[in-house]
Formats: sequence, structure tokens, C-alpha cells
Amino acid sequence: MSSKKRLSRAYEHAKTVPFDDNSKFILFSDCHRGDNSFADDFANNRNIYFHALKHYFNEGFHYCELGDGDELWENLHFESIFKAHKNVFKLLQKFHLQERLHLIWGNHDMVYKDREYVKKNLWSFFDPVEGREKPLLSGIEYQEGVVLKHVTTGQELFLAHGHQADWWNYTFWRWGRFLVRVLWKPLQVWGIADPTSPAKNYKELIKVERRIKKWILGKKLLITIVGHTHRPRFPEPGDIPLFNDGSCVHPRSITGIEIENGAIALIKWNIITSEDGTLRVARSVLEGPQKLSAYRPDE
Repeated sequence: MSSKKRLSRAYEHAKTVPFDDNSKFILFSDCHRGDNSFADDFANNRNIYFHALKHYFNEGFHYCELGDGDELWENLHFESIFKAHKNVFKLLQKFHLQERLHLIWGNHDMVYKDREYVKKNLWSFFDPVEGREKPLLSGIEYQEGVVLKHVTTGQELFLAHGHQADWWNYTFWRWGRFLVRVLWKPLQVWGIADPTSPAKNYKELIKVERRIKKWILGKKLLITIVGHTHRPRFPEPGDIPLFNDGSCVHPRSITGIEIENGAIALIKWNIITSEDGTLRVARSVLEGPQKLSAYRPDE
């Protein structure tokens, strides 16, 4: 199956989420939450991520996670990830209880395609203090794609991980997982990167972006927001509307995309030094905000 067909299938079967100019969304991807070992890239930014996500919960945002939220290539079991980052999952639970959580699977957490796997691992957890199962993300279902559809204008925003345009990481993801577990995870501790990852291979990154752009042109410039490559993208109106929210494993920072007041913006959270020498987590705007209507072909 071609990348065009994979993207089209994800779009056609996507969950539709209605929104208007009063709706607020934060989009993160590629958190790669691990087990807090030396190979856990998320561990370096977990405090930044948790602070940012808590801010968005308090401000009434919906949270859309565009794949690779959990690192289930390097780690055999979800349980080790949950134990390492339990505070994050308890915060996700708060979003879920208010129906503000939308989860998409990527290549590194492609096991979430299996509803039974999700039910077994994410719907509940064992509390050793109380000695019983307690609800976590009860009833949650992962999607391959989500479409945000404006209730007034009908404008659509297609959200996916983006690995649909990466044949190796989509079709042969089990082989990729095997190689990461037996070869690249041990080498990662020594700073040797996996060359099959588009996030660490510039040539592969360009190919993936080119394929998605070609698909967008065939869909009459449908706004498409992905992750996967870890490279933030924010096109100007008139350009092919391919956005990328970056990742949560940048060195000392995380990037994401906000949608608020009918506009879209690329943002960054990182730790800065205040005048008095204290450290704090701060948000900055990298691109935008730009009105979504500016990306409509008929505008």
C-alpha cells in the first residue's frame, strides 16, 4: 500500500471532533515516555512537559497527542512506563474525565491499534497501596487520525502521526521495534542514533515531508498536522498547509501547536533563568498566531 493510500485511509476513518472559534486545543507528539532509564529521552523534559500540560488543563484546552506518546519499542511493557511517569498519566486521566483527551497512535506505540491491549493496560491500573485495580483512562480508544471540523465554516484540520508516509516505520514497524530493542537501545546510551528514524536522518525526513505534501495537494490543500519527524513546521498562508508540532524530546525544550480563537500557533516551553537567578518554565511563541481561515483555498 502506498503512502497516499495509507494517509487517505487514516483520513477517511478518522474520528471527527467539532470545534468553533471558542475551542482551545494543544497538540503535542513524540513524547516517547520511557522507563526513566538512561535511554528515556522524555525524562530530561518531563518537568517541562508536566508543567505545560497542567497549564493547558487549567486553561480549558483539549489535549491531542499525535502519536509516539509512549516508547513501546525500547520498553517491553507499558507498566514500567506508567510507574516512571505516573503523575503524567494521572493528569491525562483528568483530561479524559472531562472528555478533553484525543489520542493517536504512532509507530512507536502502534500496539495501541489493538483495542484489547489498550483496555488491558490503560483502562485501569493496580494500586499497590489499596491492593486493587483502579480506573485510569477507562474506555479510551486510540485513533489513527482525528479531524477537527469547524461547526460554522466546515473547515477541516487532519491530525495524524505522519508515519503513514514512512513505509519502513509503518509497514515494517515490528522489525523496527526488534532492531531498536536489541541493537539501538544499548547503543543510544553511548550516543549512537538509529539511522532508520526520520528524526535523526535528514534525507528520510525530507522524503516523508515530500510525500505528505503531495497527498495534501491531492486533497485540495487540507490543513494537515503531524509529528514523527520531530521537526517543527509552520507554513505561511499560500504554502502547502503541512504543519508539524515538533516533539517533546528536544534538548531542554518541548514544542507544540496551539489552536485558540480560530487561530493556530507554534509554541515552545523551556526552562529559563529569571533575573534573581531562579529557574522557571516559560512559554514562548515561535510562529503565529495565524487565522485558520487564511489557509482556506477560497480565501
